[in-house]
Formats: sequence, C-alpha cells, structure tokens
Amino acid sequence: MSETINAFQMAQRQFDAVARMLNLDPQVAEILRQPSREFKFTLPIRMDDGSIRVFTGYRVQHSDARGPSKGGIRWHPSETLDTVRALAMWMTWKTSVADIPLGGGKGGIPVDSATLSVTEKERLCRAWVDQMWRNIGPRQDVPAPDVGTTPQMMGWMMDEYSKLVGQYTPGVITGKPVGGGGSLGRTEATGFGVIYTVREAMKHLKMDPTKSVAALQGFGNVSQYAAIGFIDLLGGKVACVSCWDRDDRTAYTFSHADGVDPKFLQSITDQYGTIDKVKARAAGYVIEDGDAWIAKDADVLIPGALEGQVNAETVKRISQRVKIVAEGANGPTTPEADEALKGRGIFNIPDFLCNAGGVTTSYFESVQNDMNYYWTKREVLERLDTKMTDAFNSVLEMSVKEGVYMRDAAYMVAIGRVVKAMELRGWI
Repeated sequence: MSETINAFQMAQRQFDAVARMLNLDPQVAEILRQPSREFKFTLPIRMDDGSIRVFTGYRVQHSDARGPSKGGIRWHPSETLDTVRALAMWMTWKTSVADIPLGGGKGGIPVDSATLSVTEKERLCRAWVDQMWRNIGPRQDVPAPDVGTTPQMMGWMMDEYSKLVGQYTPGVITGKPVGGGGSLGRTEATGFGVIYTVREAMKHLKMDPTKSVAALQGFGNVSQYAAIGFIDLLGGKVACVSCWDRDDRTAYTFSHADGVDPKFLQSITDQYGTIDKVKARAAGYVIEDGDAWIAKDADVLIPGALEGQVNAETVKRISQRVKIVAEGANGPTTPEADEALKGRGIFNIPDFLCNAGGVTTSYFESVQNDMNYYWTKREVLERLDTKMTDAFNSVLEMSVKEGVYMRDAAYMVAIGRVVKAMELRGWI
C-alpha cells in the first residue's frame, strides 16, 4: 500500500516549504533542519536460550529550545535512523503547536516486540537505558512509549534510570503504568485528542457529527480510542478499522453492516493490535484487504498507524464523500498526496496537531510527577480537551488569516514559537 519514502527527507521538505513562506533567516532554518544531537549504540542481550543477540539502539534530540526533548521509543522491524530523525523533528513542532514547554526527541530499536519473551523485553529496555542514562532525564530528555512499546516497558526503564542515578525519578519517563508514576487518562489521550480536533473541524465546516461516518487505519492504541471517541463523544458511526496481523504479517480491514463496535474489537485484540479474525467473523464482521479502509464511503478518514499510508497512489482511491483527513499517525500523508487533498478541498488536520494529545498528557504526567500529586481521569481529560481545542483554534486562525493549508498553518505557528524561544535564549 505504501510507497517507499524517506521520512526525514519528507519532514525536511515540509519544513523548507514553510520556512520560505515565513521568510525565515536561512541560517536559522539550517539549524532547525538538523537534529541537535544523535545517538546510535549497540545493545548485546542475553536471550532466554543462552545466546547473545546484538540489537541497535537510537535516540535523536532534535531541539530543546523550548524545554527538555520529548518523544517516544519505537520498537519496529523497519525502524531506521532517518525515521527517528523525522519523528524527533515532528515532535519539536508537536510540542510547540500544543504550546507545552518541551522540545522534540525520538528513540527506537529495529525489532518486532512480538518475537521477544517478557524477560527479553525487560533486558532490552534496561540495556537501552544503560546506554542513554547520562543523556536523558526530567530536565534533559523524557522518553515515552510508542509503536511496539508499552507502559510496563516504561516502568522498567524508569526503574533502571532510578537505580543508576540513586534516587526515585518517575519524571524521567512518561507513559508509565498507573500506580507506578503514570497518569490516569494517558491510555485514551492520543485517540481522544484526535477526536477533539475532529470535533472542532466539524464545527468549522458546519458538519453534524451524529450524521458522520469515519474510516480508520490501524487498531493500536490511537485508533482504538479514536474509534471509541468518535462514537461516544461525537455520536458518529465507524465504518471500518484496519489492523496488522502479526501471525501472517498481512494487513486486513474490518467492517460491519451496523458499524464497527470498537469496544468489542478491543476485547478480541492482542497487545500488538492484531484482531482475532475468527471471533470477528462470528460477530458478523466482513474482512477485506488492508488497503480497503482508504476507499470507504466516509466523511472522515483517520490514518492512525504508520507513515506514508496516504500517498500519490492511494490518495486516488479516497471517496468523494470525504471532507476531513485527521492524521492520528505520524507522517501518514506524503507531500504529493497533500497536493491532491488541497486540490479536492479536503480539510486536513496535520499529524503534529491532531495526535498531540499523547505528548500533552505525557507533559501532564511529568507535572504530576514533579508535584507528587495526581489528578483524576476527569481532570486530565478536561485539561487535555482545553489544550487541544486551543491548539486547533490557533492553527485554524493562522490558516484563515494567511489563507494557507492547515499543515502549513500548523508549521507556521510551531516554527514561530521555536524561533521565538531561540531568540529569547540568545541563540540567534
């Protein structure tokens, strides 16, 4: 489905286009085109069978102009340094557009989590921290879970860091389990944040959410809660979700004549987002190929899995009914596809605005760690709604004022704030 892309080149192309629109000083632009720091290291791990397997670890810190670097750690078989660079850069814009005092970072290990035992995962988590602990911390760089990693893994990482520095330091990692320094509401945060921005876009477009249909790609954490939120918070209908089946390594699309019930699908989904096909069929679900989601007759498309899924080829399959593309995933739309969406007048909610709910609630988790006082789930989600709504409206205001595409407007808001911080700190 996806064409071969270099995510970092795509991130730089997006940045370069907006830098020209902002008439940004070329010297300042050159600083922001590249990460501030990069780390690559080997991780020899003793496997359960007694053998030693060598993994590769990455961490990229793109910018800390507005605060400590912030960003997840991805475990994915196709992880590359360029992907991590791109995601670190997008995190800089994400924290900035959400107006939280953090910068951008990202980490990764090229590995399929499903191939490791629980004890092997723990050893790999602790080994990653053993390599990086001097360059992460609550005031330096704060990792979090991402594709292929879990709250439990973050708990192990936090514990390893605390042992190395000699004091309990929950704020070094976010996305930890509740009861182990984690925040209530973090599980729902990214998916619900997507829906808060969809709600505001529908207000702008004068759409009735209760008469709207969404099609989602992916059924990991983001898409699960985006689907639940689209139904429970907006009163809409979900036409389909897709998922990657880790057993046969193939993507599938699941739809139902009465609309998808995401809570039921959650109950038959494993920790890696693979839906049980036998149980789904028994419940009346139709299972199609993994590409089918993008062609569904829907008002809202939510690509919520990997980068590059809406590209020059797949964009041609999007239904004429679609009015909104809400990017739950990082970098799901290529520049070529962007041009096609612009030409059709489809309203885009760009990734680093749309899916900023996760990092915003991670920031809330850090605040609670610092206070050693924890909010209720209701308080967390209310604060998240306020932050996401304010962020959306600041980008929409820029889009309308400058007459530019929403992605360009989001970059203009985000880059402007980062450059301002660099000026205030005397860097430029």
